[in-house]
Amino acid sequence: MGKKVLSESALERMEKEHAEWQEEYGKALQKMPERLGRFSTVSDLDVRPLYTPLDIADRDFFEEIGFPGRYPYTRGTQSTMYRARLWTMRMFAGMGTADDTNRRFHYLINHGETGLSTAFDFPTLMGYDTDSSLARGECGKCGVAIDTIEDMQRLFANINLEQVTTSMTINPPASIIWAMYIANAENRGYSRKKLGGTIQNDCLKEFIAQKTLMLPPEPSLRLVTDTVEFGAREVPRWNTVSISGYHIREAGSTAVQELAFTIYDGITYVEEGIKRGLDVDQFAGRLSFFWNSHIDFFEEIAKMRASRRLWARIMKDRFKAKDPRSMLMRFHTQTAGCSLTSQEPYNNVIRTTVEALAGVLGGTQSLHTNSLDEVYMIPSEEAALIALRTQQVLAEEAGVANVIDPLAGSYFVEALTDKMEEEANAYIRRLDDMGGMVAAIERDFPQMEIADAAYHFQQQVESGEKTIIGVNKYVSERPELEFVLKIDDSIERMQVERLEAFKEKRDKVQFGKAMDELRRRCEGPPGWDNNVMPALVEAVRAGATEQECCDLYRDVFGIYTDPGTF
Repeated sequence: MGKKVLSESALERMEKEHAEWQEEYGKALQKMPERLGRFSTVSDLDVRPLYTPLDIADRDFFEEIGFPGRYPYTRGTQSTMYRARLWTMRMFAGMGTADDTNRRFHYLINHGETGLSTAFDFPTLMGYDTDSSLARGECGKCGVAIDTIEDMQRLFANINLEQVTTSMTINPPASIIWAMYIANAENRGYSRKKLGGTIQNDCLKEFIAQKTLMLPPEPSLRLVTDTVEFGAREVPRWNTVSISGYHIREAGSTAVQELAFTIYDGITYVEEGIKRGLDVDQFAGRLSFFWNSHIDFFEEIAKMRASRRLWARIMKDRFKAKDPRSMLMRFHTQTAGCSLTSQEPYNNVIRTTVEALAGVLGGTQSLHTNSLDEVYMIPSEEAALIALRTQQVLAEEAGVANVIDPLAGSYFVEALTDKMEEEANAYIRRLDDMGGMVAAIERDFPQMEIADAAYHFQQQVESGEKTIIGVNKYVSERPELEFVLKIDDSIERMQVERLEAFKEKRDKVQFGKAMDELRRRCEGPPGWDNNVMPALVEAVRAGATEQECCDLYRDVFGIYTDPGTF
């Protein structure tokens, strides 16, 4: 065992002096009461007026806190953290056509961005091409429209795909979009072995929170496992799942719920990989996570620190992982979209800065800062540049990247980290008792827990117990922004014309054979011989569109409709 924070004699003195202080504090409050009736975090965890070594007196330094890059990784996944390499600055980009987004990519790269992050429009997210009747009026509105491998080629034109890592926020059609990325890269002469990046590909959080749904849970998990297996064999630098708490938090969860449900989604994906016959150390090192950094500064830092420790222990104790890389929780962080307000939108710059700083002090590997106008629409260039500069000022000017895990040892931060882990573990035990996450989703357990939390927070806002500046306190009349980006409706016609021309020129025989092979694999039992990824790469190379592949999925696996239980 390691050394405790306090010796017995120091503990006794601390308890005595703490009791004396509490008495003094009570007398002082009789003259001037506390300014709030109750102090709590955004997630409504009670916050005491003072934290001391007593709050962490029984903690073992080596088992609970330790050193960066060493188990249990509370203080960071690398021994050097930002002293050697800063986090990846990865701004979300996606609008209109692939050409439009490619121009934004180059704009951000030229201003210092170090990784790409792609937003797709709603039809693409749902597995429909732009010419679908279900896609009318949505082309390019909330992201970029990607129907074909030619769109993918335009999207990444003149970008070195072996040097820049790319994140793609897509879920039900993730395997298809990834296949297009791989096929396009290989067509340009790049090796799939050298491609680095992430597909979100997290089907479980879609059932829980975000609701871009296509297939039932079981076939959805099968496709995710196919990508994990394919990545382990063929694309070793790729993160094949970004296990996402971000959207769970955006749906209204507490920080603890975000932590617990996301961790359990990760447990489920590991279990599916093992069922497939993979050794845990063969694939777990390429699983990544995605956290929301909300406005409560210390709560978010504690959540991220607790997430590393919790995941490391789960991988070591529950799954018997041997490779330290399997125990590392590597994560991307995005500032909280749900904290942005349309009222006084320039306040969003302040919120984003606080949230970004929490992500950095929480030890993120990658960071996206929201733009001040994101509450209205896709970010404009002006707003996106301010958001990028926010990260750069933190990295280059503020000094916060100079010391590894600088808040370690803070009595409050360590106590809150412990509290996060303790409450998340309570949720994990409940999910185990229910038979796992799929069974819990079928019972609407995580969905209702999040809905209740969101309702409770809204009640607190409306009563004034929780403050949102410019919304329920210090309200003022301010004009709307002048530089909100608008997407021209004419791009839909151009995208449809391109899609029609693409279909017309493809080799019909080669296309038919590729789709037949994809169907054969989908209809076969799960396993490497029926892994969909090799067939998908060839299908999109032969001219298959996203919707054609998704329609095949829907035909073989069925369509899932959310029950909408409340």
